[in-house]
Amino acid sequence: MTDKDDFKTDLFSALKKDMTVMLAVEGKGVHARPMTAQVDGDSHAIYFFTAKDTEVAEKVSRSTNATITFASKGHDLFAHIHGKLTADNDRALIDRLWNRFVAAWFEGGKDDPKLTLLRFDAEDAEVWKDASSLVAGVRMFLGMGDPKEDYKDKFAEVNLR
Repeated sequence: MTDKDDFKTDLFSALKKDMTVMLAVEGKGVHARPMTAQVDGDSHAIYFFTAKDTEVAEKVSRSTNATITFASKGHDLFAHIHGKLTADNDRALIDRLWNRFVAAWFEGGKDDPKLTLLRFDAEDAEVWKDASSLVAGVRMFLGMGDPKEDYKDKFAEVNLR
């Protein structure tokens, strides 16, 4: 596996675990909003349940440029992901991704008229891994560490297509 493959694997692993991201619709005047991301299997598609009357859903009439900003809960991985956002109301997909947390937001369940599923097709990302550790901190404290060296292999631009 290449280093960039490691970054890609770590990114999607972290997204599956820590599902809160900031989603922004580019060029549509929609600033970043916290959303719960769901990754379906091994694809690079990321899904969001939302209501049709939200600002995000209203701005996505067709494939729209969007970005995701993500920080894992442990702050060991950070990412800025570019891609396309579209509505994808495939019932089989909704059934597969549906869970009790989503159900809490939609009184009508999967048939709620306000329900919409957004699909984010990730294209590329900038990914940072945290290089701080106890050893790095001690080395730095003792004047033995070079923070630039500790971080040099902790960033990658990754193609996700």
